[in-house]
Amino acid sequence: MLARSLIALLSVLPKHGMSRVAGWLASRRVPVGWRGAGYRGNARVFGVNLAEVGGPLASYESVNAFFTRTLVDGVRPIAEAGIISPVDAAVGAYGRVEADTLVQAKGRTYSLRALLGDADLAARCDGGTYTTLYLSPRDYHRIHSPASGQVTRATYIPGALWPVNEAAVQHVDSLFAVNERIVLVLEGAQGGVMAIVPVGATMVGMTRLTFDDLHTNARRRAVDARRYDPPVALEKGQQLGHFEFGSTVVLVCSPDFGRIAPLTIGTSVQLGQTLGSVASR
Repeated sequence: MLARSLIALLSVLPKHGMSRVAGWLASRRVPVGWRGAGYRGNARVFGVNLAEVGGPLASYESVNAFFTRTLVDGVRPIAEAGIISPVDAAVGAYGRVEADTLVQAKGRTYSLRALLGDADLAARCDGGTYTTLYLSPRDYHRIHSPASGQVTRATYIPGALWPVNEAAVQHVDSLFAVNERIVLVLEGAQGGVMAIVPVGATMVGMTRLTFDDLHTNARRRAVDARRYDPPVALEKGQQLGHFEFGSTVVLVCSPDFGRIAPLTIGTSVQLGQTLGSVASR
């Protein structure tokens, strides 16, 4: 009942404006003397492991900088084989793409074509596997490439900014296909494609890419599709973007790209952990 009430309240609030204000506030410079105590307090509230934070706390000039922090070298080893997790997250969904359908939550599904905004890309992924990875405020917020390949396209799709927590997943129809998002198309060296979809959310200032100025929560509310010629080459584990606060990444593999192995809903995964296998040539 409480979850439904919160969703009803959010339906009438200016979620984009709220999120832009939150992003602006989080980007304000924090006085040096306040940083250590402030970030340690934040870590206690959200459960951040400070032992993994790269660099001294005083080096992070803003709350946003702390949320998009680096990690100590070596704490997230990248698995040599297969598809890896691109983020630290909890598994929100896993399955096989059947008849353009992905599972959002028990009893609630949505359209892959609607998520990707591309019927041809959705058709290529039919019969493939997918997973939804939810980042909480305690998680490392940078996004890395789950496999080696070339990014040939990136498309910003404007939309709503519902939260992506459990309450919203249970109560908002087609949540990931109605929230704004960026769809990245990764062409595998062995063939096939993977769609990497960082999804925006309430209070997420922006989702940004490392190789382009494309970002979510843009003031210009229009689809922005970009093709890269030459394509952007990425090695497995290489950073491709970040969330300013937490959100969700949806991964979808075409059958000829590889296969995401069965994942248990609710379990935690870390950047670099093997999630599946890459198809052989």
